[in-house]
Amino acid sequence: MAARLWLTLFLPFAGGYFLSYLYRTANAVIGPLLTAELSLTAGDLGLLTGAYFLAFASAQLPLGVLLDRFGARRVEAALLLVAAVGAGVFAAGQTSAQLAIGRGLIGLGVSACLMAAFKAFSLWFPAERQASLTGWIMTAGGLGALVATTPLESALHFTGWREIFLILAGLTMLVALWLFVSVPERAEKPQPESLATQWAGVRMVFASAHFWRFVPLGLTIIGGFMAVQSLWSVSWLMQVNGDSRALAADTLRSMNAAMLIAYVLIGLLATGLARRGIGPIVLLAIGVGVSLLTLGLIVSAGGGSSAWLWVAYGVFSSFGTLAYSQAAAGFPLALAGRANTAFNLMVFIGAFAVQWGIGVLIDALQTATASPAAAHRYAFLVLLAGQTAAYVWFLLAGWRRRAAPAHAPQR
Repeated sequence: MAARLWLTLFLPFAGGYFLSYLYRTANAVIGPLLTAELSLTAGDLGLLTGAYFLAFASAQLPLGVLLDRFGARRVEAALLLVAAVGAGVFAAGQTSAQLAIGRGLIGLGVSACLMAAFKAFSLWFPAERQASLTGWIMTAGGLGALVATTPLESALHFTGWREIFLILAGLTMLVALWLFVSVPERAEKPQPESLATQWAGVRMVFASAHFWRFVPLGLTIIGGFMAVQSLWSVSWLMQVNGDSRALAADTLRSMNAAMLIAYVLIGLLATGLARRGIGPIVLLAIGVGVSLLTLGLIVSAGGGSSAWLWVAYGVFSSFGTLAYSQAAAGFPLALAGRANTAFNLMVFIGAFAVQWGIGVLIDALQTATASPAAAHRYAFLVLLAGQTAAYVWFLLAGWRRRAAPAHAPQR
């Protein structure tokens, strides 16, 4: 039974999330080409690339209702077809507006890839396996991020970025078909809730103090890392370190490969560690704390930041994904889809805001006579300050929860 579920359920969702992360990260490598071809400013590039995150975020609340009402298989398969259309529009785009529309359609189309997987896992696998499954599905995403680095940069020597996105459009259609045909559904079909009841569940999630303990982490740390990984890491390496695009892509590849290893280790070890009293919340706190330290070292080193610091930043940032299962853990199973998508909404709002905001801030600082390298350092310092504040909030909220009287209501 477990092997059959792995083949028919896990692997199709893993294929979708692989593509989602590949699309998300690709602009880090092709960004310099887009800037040169379309004469984009840093703010323009941040907004264009961030259209993926904005569309992704806008889909999250209705997505939670759709997942709980129609199921993960139907919803993700249909949306992946939208992503395929978006990849085609992006490949054909001649202006920044057209590229932003294509990028937005891609973001909308892959908006269910992780949340649909979580929803399906919650229905088919026991609770003690959820942390490990999170690690394994993130491994699939890590592979997509890895392909979007040196392999993508190498492919650009043989073909154009437009042709690459046409190929991705075809692959996306194939994964949509695979998922629709392969993924099983529960034989029992409970009576679906009314839309009013489902939206009442969304309001319940947003009214929960438990949920808001994790929201700042999602906005600034998980979303902020997405923004850095998918665009500004390569920009930093080229503008601050003085690396070539190929060398910057190699560093990003190393960071993403290390992330992949970290996801595998989370998948292998999280369940066993939890049985020994080291729960996901502890792993989350330690990993996020060390990721902040490594980002601080990158910023303080400036142009002297080594590839090893970026590798460490990727490894420890990967622990932030545990916040998804922990944020959803405070709600009944019937609210699993809505709790996960509500948190994902916060993550992708943060990713869009950070990705665009860093670009706008870099432009403003350069207008005020700062060098490109200094502008990047100041922008990253602002990000680090926001992430540190979010981490302190997370720790204090956990301390208040533990210190609350046993009879006090805790959600």
